[in-house]
Amino acid sequence: MANRHLQRSVAMQSLYEWDFKGCPDDAIMDIVKHNLAEFAPGLEGGSFSSRLIEGVVKEHDTIDRLIEKCAPEWPLEQIASVDRSILRLGIFELLFGDYDEVPPKVAINEAIELAKSFGSDSSPKFVNGVLGTIYREMGEPMKDDSSEKRKARLEEWKGGQEEPIPAPTSEPVASETPAIVD
Repeated sequence: MANRHLQRSVAMQSLYEWDFKGCPDDAIMDIVKHNLAEFAPGLEGGSFSSRLIEGVVKEHDTIDRLIEKCAPEWPLEQIASVDRSILRLGIFELLFGDYDEVPPKVAINEAIELAKSFGSDSSPKFVNGVLGTIYREMGEPMKDDSSEKRKARLEEWKGGQEEPIPAPTSEPVASETPAIVD
C-alpha cells in the first residue's frame, strides 16, 4: 500500500474511532499516534495523517454543514460513522487541501477507495455522489485554473451563506471504477 494511501487510511480509521467513541477534539492526536503504531508500524513519520486529522478537526463544523447541504435526505446522525469519516476526510482534502500535493480528482478517488475498503456496498456511490456534487459546485477546480473560484466558494461556505447546493444525483460522477471521467 502506498505511503499516502496508508496514512489516509489510518487518518480515516482515527476519525472513525474519534467519532464513534464521541471523544473530545484534543484526544484525536493520541488516537492517530496509536493507530499509526498499530496499523502502519515502521512507517516513517505520519505527518500527512496528522495534517489531515488536524485539518478535519479544525474545519469540522464547516465540513459537517456541507455534508448536510449535499445529502439533505440523510441527516448527519443517520449516515454511517464510517461513511461520515470518509466524507469528512474527502471534503477536507477537496476544500482545504494542497492541490499540488493532492489534486481534487485524486482526493475523490481516494475517498471512493476508502469507501470500497471500509464501507458498505452502497458507500462508494454515496461518497462519490456527495464529493462529486461539491466538486461541481466548486467549479471543477484544476479542470481549468480556478483557484480564485475555489477561494471565493470556500469563503461563502464558511460565512454560512444559505445558497442551496444541489443534492447528489443518483447517477455517480465516476464510473464503477474509481477513475473520474472528464
